[in-house]
Amino acid sequence: MSVMPVRPLRWLLPVLLLLLLAGCSGSLKWYVVSPLTDTGRSNLLFLLGGLKYTVLLSITAIAISIVVGLLVALPGISTSRWLRGANRVYVECVRSVPILVLILWVYYGLPIVMGISVSVFWAGVIALALSDSAFEAEIFRAGIQSIDRGQLEAADSIGLGYMDRMRYVVLPQAIKRVLPPLGNQLVYMLKMSSLVSIIGMEELTRRANELVTAEYRPLEIYTVLILEYLLLILLVSYGVRRLERRMTRDER
Repeated sequence: MSVMPVRPLRWLLPVLLLLLLAGCSGSLKWYVVSPLTDTGRSNLLFLLGGLKYTVLLSITAIAISIVVGLLVALPGISTSRWLRGANRVYVECVRSVPILVLILWVYYGLPIVMGISVSVFWAGVIALALSDSAFEAEIFRAGIQSIDRGQLEAADSIGLGYMDRMRYVVLPQAIKRVLPPLGNQLVYMLKMSSLVSIIGMEELTRRANELVTAEYRPLEIYTVLILEYLLLILLVSYGVRRLERRMTRDER
């Protein structure tokens, strides 16, 4: 069984220790985030408490965006001009709206438009999933169109209908090919989840902002926030690369 390499941690952990143990004199007060002090440990635990919300928000949003993106991608490969036009309108319109603006509109506007109450968590999920679905649709469309046309003709020759052809021939191969870019979208989603802090979501960035307000030490606290995101993204990126290498070996 393969063991996860620690090369990214060889330089990350020393940097973290140097920052936390750099001393308390001068203008930098690292004790507020140092694991060697009671205050620092309490603050670090508070910051790490937002990690589960960041991960849960990102995974939920990416799962929904994948489903919506696939449904949007199918009209994009249709022979119907109207269906392809609908696909383009959706993709271009959604991609043109900044995520931050979409988050604010969903949280403040959706209850007015539809008369429903939306929690902070689900407002973030809806906005992130809606924004990402346009990119997912393009990924799926490219993956489906990359399938060799000879396989489609072979499926037609044995009498497979559209649904069976997509289910048994096209989608299994297309999904395998688009898994790496889908993983990259998860990395993107993890970073964009920080914008949900604007509406009060208690994820990593919101926790850091609250701690800065309490401790008045923005440099030290935001440095730890950067390291939290850096370590999280490195781990996810490593998993995506391993998945991509495994898929490449399987295709050989």
